[in-house]
Amino acid sequence: MNSSPRAGWLALPYGLWLLAAFAAPLGAVALLSVQESSEMFAPLSLVPSGAQYAELLGDSFYVRVFLNTIWLGLGVAAASTFLAYPLALWLTRLPPRWKPIGFAVVLVPLLTNVVVRSLGIILLLAPRGIVSGIGQAFGLPPSNLLFGWFAVGLSLTQVFLPYMVLALYDVLDGQDKRLEEAAAGLGAGPAMRFLRVILPLSLPGLRAGLTVTFLMASTAYVSATLVGGRKVWVSGMVVLKEGVEILNYPLAAALAMMMLGASVAVTILIGRVIGMLTPWVTGRAPRFRLSVPPGIRRPLVMVAEAVAPFVSRFLLALAIGVLIFPLLLVAVASVNDSPQATVAQFVGFTWKWYGMVLQNERYLADAWVSVQLALACVAISLAIALPASFALVRAGFKGREVLGAALMLPLALPGIAVGLGMLRLLQWFTALPPFMGVLAVHVVLVAPFMLALLRASVAGLDRTLEEAASGLGAPPTRVFRKVILPQLGPGIAVACVIGFLLSFGEVTVTAFLTTARLQTLPVRIYAESTFSLENTVNAISTIFILMTVAMLVLVNRFMPLDRVWKR
Repeated sequence: MNSSPRAGWLALPYGLWLLAAFAAPLGAVALLSVQESSEMFAPLSLVPSGAQYAELLGDSFYVRVFLNTIWLGLGVAAASTFLAYPLALWLTRLPPRWKPIGFAVVLVPLLTNVVVRSLGIILLLAPRGIVSGIGQAFGLPPSNLLFGWFAVGLSLTQVFLPYMVLALYDVLDGQDKRLEEAAAGLGAGPAMRFLRVILPLSLPGLRAGLTVTFLMASTAYVSATLVGGRKVWVSGMVVLKEGVEILNYPLAAALAMMMLGASVAVTILIGRVIGMLTPWVTGRAPRFRLSVPPGIRRPLVMVAEAVAPFVSRFLLALAIGVLIFPLLLVAVASVNDSPQATVAQFVGFTWKWYGMVLQNERYLADAWVSVQLALACVAISLAIALPASFALVRAGFKGREVLGAALMLPLALPGIAVGLGMLRLLQWFTALPPFMGVLAVHVVLVAPFMLALLRASVAGLDRTLEEAASGLGAPPTRVFRKVILPQLGPGIAVACVIGFLLSFGEVTVTAFLTTARLQTLPVRIYAESTFSLENTVNAISTIFILMTVAMLVLVNRFMPLDRVWKR
């Protein structure tokens, strides 16, 4: 397993899977978007037409939804930035023994199903929820913060804040602590140290966090549907409605392609802006300098240093509260003797909702489908990601980094486009079972995460042990079984657990592909939450949370949680 150009062929299975389950659906969406007719049974035309785009741009509703979605994505990215910095800095400064717990605060919400987290926001903001109850305690009238842009923005911020935190943690933890100490030695207070040292050096991580957060927030629709109550419309909701309910695939495909174009444009814009703010990375001279007159600068610095400790503590508490408190509300509501899932007022203690879940054959059948799907997804993802990780680490050929970026591409493009394209492919090729179509897409979504984890594990292998075994006459297969696999064991176990949780809880793309005979448990919860909010939803959501916590405890036995994501 030494470096060799031939090792690059190990990435071939991964590449072929992406071609079949990622590139093909995207190609189908691109082809559908340039059809002239919106009729479901109209023959495909290879002559491109802009009729669908003209219809979208000529309708004020579609234009308004598209622009509002872009602004929502930017707003969520901005809010996540303000909340993520104090939380990421807090993680870097935790003692080693407490870091796994700190990371659990971030990873438990990240790996918990998005429907569960949205239900927590509903309990928080509902007319009889926590916020309304606190207001009434102070003599304010009952408030209903649901079904508006604030509720949707808060829900999406809670869902995607962990990605920003982890992106910032990577660069903040790697900063030379002596720079901050030197600034402190020169008299700079906490605020100035952050603005003049920490913030500029963390901008590359901020670029990654902004990009990921915007891409995911601008294409999300599950939280917007549940928390917005169909009074708030985003592009993902329109794509789902046009493609799945109305069966207007060309129009849905055109809107998905417009979102793809917007994602690429905003990603480039973020890169350009961060590039202008970090000229030292490329060795260029700064294009502009912010100069403040000394008479104004001194009072500003004094005010900043005075309020910085309070602001940072408040934002840290707010970030942790946004991540954890909604999950706790769901757990408490699951044992509340109230038939409505959105009632935060505690009526009485009961286990009956759990009993109803365990007696519901539909829940059990859907849970079994989800388990089968997640296990198959993990097995296939491991089979293609492990060889690909060796190709990226040990193959000695030019363009290796380009290949690595290409294999991670599914994380950077809207999942709704992949879901819509796979839905249409399954309708064209009816011989392919629906389960295989869902499985193919799940592998596309999960394999990049497993590849990133396994790539770090392969890079950390001790080559001297392999060379010693080869020198003693062991064939390559025996070296792999006896030397390499034992070293990779913890990394493989961690990647499989993370992959299982991601696949088991996936909703965004799966909702396009499920049928009456093939339903996953998260999609079942999402569907029921949109028209019925019985408290069994909170019970099964709490089971999701406990499963996530148990899985992370298992991961921590193999590898501390703070080391997992740094990989």
